[in-house]
Amino acid sequence: MEKKFKLTKKIKKIHGAILHEIEAIKDFGSIKNGDKGGWIEKEKNLSQYDDAWVSDDAKVSGDAKVSGNAWVYGDARVFGNAKVSGDAEVSGDAEVYGHAKVYGYAWVYGNAWVHGNAWVYGDARVFGNAKVSGDAEVYGDAKVSGDARVSGDAKVSGNAWVHGKLKLISGYFYCTKEKKEIVEQVKIDDNYELLCTEPKLENEKDDEIEIIVEGKSKK
Repeated sequence: MEKKFKLTKKIKKIHGAILHEIEAIKDFGSIKNGDKGGWIEKEKNLSQYDDAWVSDDAKVSGDAKVSGNAWVYGDARVFGNAKVSGDAEVSGDAEVYGHAKVYGYAWVYGNAWVHGNAWVYGDARVFGNAKVSGDAEVYGDAKVSGDARVSGDAKVSGNAWVHGKLKLISGYFYCTKEKKEIVEQVKIDDNYELLCTEPKLENEKDDEIEIIVEGKSKK
């Protein structure tokens, strides 16, 4: 198949890596032949054979890969062995790195970080100053925002919304019709109160439920 972009001679150095500006060499998706894109270290950082793109001042480096219909833009960075695929978006000043994966229709933006072996997928959103790391997963229609931290083997899914000064280090946080409400204080450190919560359905006819888990700062 015909390649869709080339590396230009315009370069910039980022943390010891030399990144090249990219330029489209054919029309694809919403991109036109000749359009300039963002910055990648090597051709393998961006798939040549679908509609994925890196634009604005976004940077992809190391062994990271952007593929499918994914888009990395703004001042976002994807590096290490991270993968962004499907129809996912990474934008703003967000960073995805390590062995993290962002895919499906997920969106990571703002100053959010996704790293380690964390996965963000489905229609999930991670934004603000939130950080998702370790083996954590955020998926479904879940949101993680503010100064929230999701790490360890914690999983946030359904319509759950985790925000504020909150750390989730283990367990499942989700929205479901089958479970009764459980609220448990797990641990408090100097900055964060940790809660485990599962929502209770008030009306069996309700189709939509949103749970908001708010962290309380001790300061």
